[in-house]
Amino acid sequence: MLTLGQRIKQRRKERKMTQAQVAKELGIDNTTVSKWESDTYQPDAENLKKLANLLLTTTDYLTGRTNDPSPKESDKKMNLFFYDGLEGYEDLSPEEQEAFREHMYEEARQAIELVKKLKKKK
Repeated sequence: MLTLGQRIKQRRKERKMTQAQVAKELGIDNTTVSKWESDTYQPDAENLKKLANLLLTTTDYLTGRTNDPSPKESDKKMNLFFYDGLEGYEDLSPEEQEAFREHMYEEARQAIELVKKLKKKK
């Protein structure tokens, strides 16, 4: 099983990006990306989300919860249907729409986990 750092490095290379490019896109120092990839440091939740969006993957993939690096096609279809007609959504570039959908997917997944925990407490 790949570590978080190994998954970050693998996706970065698949996207043909350097550590410096990733750092610049995320507004962080180059050494931070190096530390993530060597598993010396782990990105905080916000940087993990940004990293997943940049690397066109999911936070679930990066953290090892799934071995599928891309969002499920059914999730994409649901998201496209859900956001159809949402004011301002169509004004976003395809990359911005993808980042928005990924963010909302992660938020929905966290909400589901919260509901499950609350249900167990009852």
